[in-house]
Amino acid sequence: MAAPQNYLAVIKVVGIGGGGVNAINRMIEVGLKGVEFIAINTDAQALLMSDADVKLDVGRELTRGLGAGANPEVGRKAAEDHREEIEEVLKGADMVFVTAGEGGGTGTGGAPVVANIARSLGALTIGVVTRPFTFEGRRRANQAEDGIASLREQVDTLIVIPNDRLLSISDRQVSVLDAFRSADQVLLSGVQGITDLITTPGLINLDFADVKSVMSDAGSALMGIGSARGEDRAKAAAVMAISSPLLEASIDGARGVLLSISGGSDLGLFEINEAAQLVSEAAHPEANIIFGAVIDDALGDEVRVTVIAAGFDGGQPPAIVRDPVVKSASSSASSGSSSSSTPERPATRPSYGSIGSVTRSEEPARPSEAPAPATATTSPVPPQVQPVRQPYVESPAEELDVPDFLK
Repeated sequence: MAAPQNYLAVIKVVGIGGGGVNAINRMIEVGLKGVEFIAINTDAQALLMSDADVKLDVGRELTRGLGAGANPEVGRKAAEDHREEIEEVLKGADMVFVTAGEGGGTGTGGAPVVANIARSLGALTIGVVTRPFTFEGRRRANQAEDGIASLREQVDTLIVIPNDRLLSISDRQVSVLDAFRSADQVLLSGVQGITDLITTPGLINLDFADVKSVMSDAGSALMGIGSARGEDRAKAAAVMAISSPLLEASIDGARGVLLSISGGSDLGLFEINEAAQLVSEAAHPEANIIFGAVIDDALGDEVRVTVIAAGFDGGQPPAIVRDPVVKSASSSASSGSSSSSTPERPATRPSYGSIGSVTRSEEPARPSEAPAPATATTSPVPPQVQPVRQPYVESPAEELDVPDFLK
């Protein structure tokens, strides 16, 4: 009877700290299937409210179950003290998701420890964490950056979701509770976009080995989510996903792309093809694109696209900054008459190319180049400069030699 279970990938989702436990509570509430949930916290009271299958109170001796006090070192030591217990609950997993809200104590300090244990057991380890809102303070932001750097060294793939970017897709009247709830929802989407491809039968199925080929030792990853209804819904959702505000950089140059398309039973193969084509054009020409389609009648006429791009280093963000500069430079060059000077200097103010060229032509640094394009503007400039400079330079010498003019 136990033999068929050996053919199923064992996926475990670990929520660490307050943010991580809240995230897996959200996943349980939505009904994420085919995974085992593990809640780890130093706050015993918060842990009691979790609906996870397994709960680990790692703060019994160190914090007496009262939390880490936003100190990552306390969170790290608490996880290290209970290393054997964590190893026991992670044993047998093929894939482990480590989710946390970075910036606090337990999640920031404990997540790298849990990831290290999971990876040492041979599991494909994926970190899905959030970077704190700006209003949470500089100290929390600095702790988050340190925690993300530590976690990146311990996982196969790390997906970082900047909470501040949620503000750009939220209503201005959104409450703080709703803001944090939407952060949990994004963490859910990151995990669900991967697990559904493996656990849910669909139009185009993927197995665990497919996902592993993209995410094993992939380093930093980007995640974009899009959804749409009506005509060209799959195409619109794909465009939304690859230009998602959640993406800190473009997926250009990604050599590994995981594409998940979910829709109702009326989801057509042609529209799936259109969406996949858009994503493949945005990625590296030789990218390994792992693609799956999941049928979920609960979505109705909505199509949801999740894109996870990996396989590149942190050198990608500079390339994104250059692209708009090149485009703006070319547009200003075509609109302005002086094409020789504009491509070099519009990087600082691309939208003010024509204004910049007028003011620079009046400067004394370019009097020789100015007469050709505009003689009317340059002719009054030299006479005004030269008569002032000539008497000012010559007068002191002559006045000392010939004092008769003064008498």
